[in-house]
Amino acid sequence: MGTTGDMRWHQGAVSVDRLDAGAYAVPTGGPGEEGAGKATTVVVVEASAGGATGVGWTYGPAAVARVVNDLLAPAVTGRCVHDVPAAHVAMGRALREAGGDGLAAGAISAADIALWDLKARVAGLPLTALLGAAAPGVAVYGSGGRVDQGQAGMERELRGWVEEQSIPRVKIEIGEGAGRAPQRDLDRVHVAREIIGPVHELYVDAGGGYSVKQAVRIAEAFADDGVSWFEQPVPARHLTALRQVRDAVTAEVTAGGDGHDLACLARLAGAGAVDCLQADVTRCGGITVWLRAAAVAEAHGLEISGRGAPHAHAHAAAAVPNLRHVEWRRDHVLAETALFDGVLDPQGGTLHPGASGEPGLGLVLRREHARRHRVA
Repeated sequence: MGTTGDMRWHQGAVSVDRLDAGAYAVPTGGPGEEGAGKATTVVVVEASAGGATGVGWTYGPAAVARVVNDLLAPAVTGRCVHDVPAAHVAMGRALREAGGDGLAAGAISAADIALWDLKARVAGLPLTALLGAAAPGVAVYGSGGRVDQGQAGMERELRGWVEEQSIPRVKIEIGEGAGRAPQRDLDRVHVAREIIGPVHELYVDAGGGYSVKQAVRIAEAFADDGVSWFEQPVPARHLTALRQVRDAVTAEVTAGGDGHDLACLARLAGAGAVDCLQADVTRCGGITVWLRAAAVAEAHGLEISGRGAPHAHAHAAAAVPNLRHVEWRRDHVLAETALFDGVLDPQGGTLHPGASGEPGLGLVLRREHARRHRVA
């Protein structure tokens, strides 16, 4: 079967008639908390066709919305709603001169998520049903514990996850001051273990703050607290250094959440630098690339973990056989709950995308509420 230039060869095809984006600064720091008054900027993309509207989003500066509106919308409008991979290629070509990292990566990711959501809505199916589920549920881990957070705030977060929501795995940040406060890092790890008790899994994220030998020393010191997940102990772009840490410590080493394209994620997997590959659907190229990254990870005998934006990951995560889990990240959860109706429940540490039967991602933009936070 041949194709036409505008990809409308499908019988009864529906074409994308609108793609646009707006930026929203959503409050994610509550009164009386560290970071009170803090806002998280979310760029939301809407794609429409045949009376249906799909949504996607990324976390980044408001300028991402302009990239979508100025460069991506002309590349996507008029294309068949079913041909998301073709639209992804067209968006990549449109962004070639703009560069592949940063703003461009976030823009194409958000638009791609919106197009997949739209495709599933046109089909009248939850996205996990359209993709085909590999498992009925998606494991999550609670994530917060910022390095600038006091003990009371960290305890409130951790107890909320393990006691109120029964999430059996949690993560805190370490690497304060780019590795200049190692004893404080270790003290916070020990306090976190005391708070959650001996049974729950404890993860740490160093944000690339350590050198190789410092990371190894830190890992040896927190081994007694049962830390099983050591995220980005050194900068992820330093593959040799990352592998040296992985080879020297007992905790699983992971990275990849900052990867802006499939090639970056493939290098991480192929270098033997991680025990589990991370990928962020809102910055790696959207669902199209995230699914490919999962396949690359599987080819290297690795599992994949979704970093941040849990509602953007959930349906795609349910479709891959080598999923480890998705990050239930505090600020992203607050932002997504504020912007959308239909959010998922992490009770018991597992999400069930598609269980409601609602089409697409199952989310509806809360327009009146969102309008109050719009900045671009």
